[in-house]
Amino acid sequence: MTEPLMPMATGVWLVDNTSLSFSQIAKFCGLHELEVQGIADEQVAVNIVGLDPVSNGQLTWEEIKRCQNDAKATLQIIHDEVPAKTRSGGAKYTPVSKRQDKPDAISWLLRNHPELTDGQIGKIVGTTKPTITAIRDRTHWNMSNIKPVDPVLLGLCKQIELDIAVQKAAPRRAEEDTEEA
Repeated sequence: MTEPLMPMATGVWLVDNTSLSFSQIAKFCGLHELEVQGIADEQVAVNIVGLDPVSNGQLTWEEIKRCQNDAKATLQIIHDEVPAKTRSGGAKYTPVSKRQDKPDAISWLLRNHPELTDGQIGKIVGTTKPTITAIRDRTHWNMSNIKPVDPVLLGLCKQIELDIAVQKAAPRRAEEDTEEA
């Protein structure tokens, strides 16, 4: 069973605001019955403010009343119908210590994967199109110090992200090769 958000604070609120048994609260919150008894005796979680699971959308009052009327019933958490959003591969935060590595990664991608578009390179490395263009045209302000280095080795992207981008660009490269022949 999935535990509620902040189980100890939720347990404090359930002890203070319901007549549920210690075992029901313990099962719902993923706590031991003695912890719940300690909450009720004000020996455990003394400074923890209770968190209302009803206002958080984790329980309903109907569910609480159902379990208060039946001591053997267990509380069922409400599962969100909308799945949690996972982070896509787009622009991401790059620590200051790695920002100077971006031009090196761009140079490597331009040299080893010319089939990649500026947009794809921008997503992989997390940079802008003007920076990519400046490195391609060799007009970047720090061009003399740029040495091509694999962005995966620099930790700017994952190998799988790079492989997916290259696979997407492969048909474009095949078209260019047939046009040149």
